Amino acid sequence: MTADGSALGRHAKGISPCLMIRRAAVHEFYAVTEADAPQTTGAMLALALDLSSRPLLWVRQDFLSREGGTPYPPGLREFGFDPARIIFVQGRDAAAVLQAGLEGARCAALAGVLIELWGEAKALDLTASRRLAIAAKASGTPVLMARIAAQPCPSAAETRWHVRAAPSRALAASAPGHPAVSLDLLRHRGGLAQAIWHLEWNRDIRSFEDRAAGS
Repeated sequence: MTADGSALGRHAKGISPCLMIRRAAVHEFYAVTEADAPQTTGAMLALALDLSSRPLLWVRQDFLSREGGTPYPPGLREFGFDPARIIFVQGRDAAAVLQAGLEGARCAALAGVLIELWGEAKALDLTASRRLAIAAKASGTPVLMARIAAQPCPSAAETRWHVRAAPSRALAASAPGHPAVSLDLLRHRGGLAQAIWHLEWNRDIRSFEDRAAGS
């Protein structure tokens, strides 16, 4: 689906993942390993950049901050986000995070809701994911959810992805390359086939570039 909900067809390869992040829906991003957590959050943030200039609610399980630190405002600004746009909330457990995320999903004034959960999160059952999907559909507010140290499981998400870090390619004069990530589409409710993208984040244009296209 495109951002406005129009059909893309059956074949996912050749379509930008950004076009699959439809508003008024829930999208899940699973880190392949725990070490892929930063890349998973980064990919989710990158896909959320174009949602709008309205505030963005970011809800995180506090264990993730203890393990990897909290968002760094200058870094967010360098990434392309105005830190003043972000409402950052931490919850002690999955139930608290999901409740805060649900309240955000019900709010049409938000550009979107980012949720980060650690572990299998029993609180995120089919009922909880359906509540999020219903709220997102009613408000038009998209929900992007990062799952760290968890295995993909049935949910009401419109898309489901595996995210892993990829090696960077050096720039001219052996300068450090762009951050790279692999996105594997596991499920698309509209019926698009599974596909894998190898993407690089271009900080100058603040957009993903398909590595295969630039090879």
